[in-house]
Amino acid sequence: MEHEALIRLSIFIGLFGVLAAAEAYLPRRPRQTPRSKRWVTNWGFSLLNTGALRLMAFALPLLAVGASLDAAENGWGLFNQLSWPSWLEIVLAVLIFDFAIWLQHLITHKVPLLWRLHRVHHADTEIDVTTAIRFHPVEIALSMLLKVGLVYLIGPAALAIILFEIILNGTAMFNHSNLALPRGVDRVLRLILVTPDMHRVHHSVERAEHDSNYGFSLSIWDRMFRTYIAQPKDGHDAMKIGLQWQDERPTKLGWSLWLPFAKR
Repeated sequence: MEHEALIRLSIFIGLFGVLAAAEAYLPRRPRQTPRSKRWVTNWGFSLLNTGALRLMAFALPLLAVGASLDAAENGWGLFNQLSWPSWLEIVLAVLIFDFAIWLQHLITHKVPLLWRLHRVHHADTEIDVTTAIRFHPVEIALSMLLKVGLVYLIGPAALAIILFEIILNGTAMFNHSNLALPRGVDRVLRLILVTPDMHRVHHSVERAEHDSNYGFSLSIWDRMFRTYIAQPKDGHDAMKIGLQWQDERPTKLGWSLWLPFAKR
């Protein structure tokens, strides 16, 4: 896939710009912390994660897209043993990967060691489009290993992986954005997709709420496995976001990188 990285980067930057502008003009919650204070840290995570994946590429030359090409060449994986229509395999692959990310997300909340990594994401003092790129590099590396393993298991086409990554990144930025959607639009849209109001519940300091709404793209998994909560008990304006011991330290990149290893 000659221009795959450039295509994905262009779509990412374009969507980020649109959503950042939209949430600035139609904010769901008033901003408590200046953008500059949080955005430098969150973008710092994004750059570090890009670097981490590039380092992984030296030790593990075949990341997700490369692995799909390798699996196809060697006939490995379920889909490479079948003769189903390409469009059906792509749709199924995207659904399987979306469920896998949902399940991975749930597991990071249940396994203490993984939660130490994932709480870096939840420690953001507010939620906006940049929260979607705030993940610890170790968590990003582990997620990539999961994707590569799943690629070799089901043998999806490279196009399916590219589409999935574009959809995942786009919907993650959308549902983390501080965007005020009309209630009617939100009610209809969340029948299929995870909306900002739906995902905001997941970032509540309340344990029952933060252990819900794990989806990044499709809302069906939370409904199917009964982890769906429609609204926060305190309402979106009054709900507290982050961790129960929340303070301003998560706006600092160094402190946030060290958080998984802290005794807290």
